[in-house]
Amino acid sequence: MTRRRDELSSGLRAVRNRIDIACDSVGRDPDSVTLVAVTKTFPASDIRLLAELGVTDVGENRDQEASAKHADCAHLPLRWHFVGQLQRNKVRSVAAYADVVHSVDRLSLVTALSTAAEAASREVTALIQVNLDDSDDAGRGGVAPDLAADLADAVALAPGLRLGGLMAVAPLGGDVDAAFARLARTGERIRDRHRDATIVSAGMSGDLEQAIRHGATHMRIGTALLGHRAPPVG
Repeated sequence: MTRRRDELSSGLRAVRNRIDIACDSVGRDPDSVTLVAVTKTFPASDIRLLAELGVTDVGENRDQEASAKHADCAHLPLRWHFVGQLQRNKVRSVAAYADVVHSVDRLSLVTALSTAAEAASREVTALIQVNLDDSDDAGRGGVAPDLAADLADAVALAPGLRLGGLMAVAPLGGDVDAAFARLARTGERIRDRHRDATIVSAGMSGDLEQAIRHGATHMRIGTALLGHRAPPVG
């Protein structure tokens, strides 16, 4: 366990150093960036170690794995982020533990998540997932940028939900800077209507610098922090 703690501590220092340098290069305060440790396929023991090291936000993308880890770590002061694509049959379970859902990309999901959050007597922060891919491939989810503001309006009116902002994944093989710039413009349009929707969840292990350059507030970091993926849980 001591060895694993040292590995995680080293990874955390390296990631935070990258964030510090990226923020300094564009005149941003590093405290304006939230590190979300994406712990999918890693054990709950890693989450407990990360909490000891000062990590406050944890991201998961599979409900079965996330719900088990949340139960195992319920005593810890953590903010739980669901960062994967969310199917309607998992909404009730996810709404019971997720503080932030990053993948809201259709009206039917807004309705289902609102109903589930109200049933659980919780307020869930919802982020609009924006599709930045040049193709129409729906495999990674996301709403078209020109439709994001209308979906944000629906979230803002939904009981049990709080509109937090938006999320995106960099396009495969595309111009990352151009994509994140487009995301920034989409965020501006949403904030014209909803000024408190300030979250921009963008940036992963390979592109956090570009994301910070274009105003991202939340980094979803897995490999750079925890190392190569372990075999899936369950």
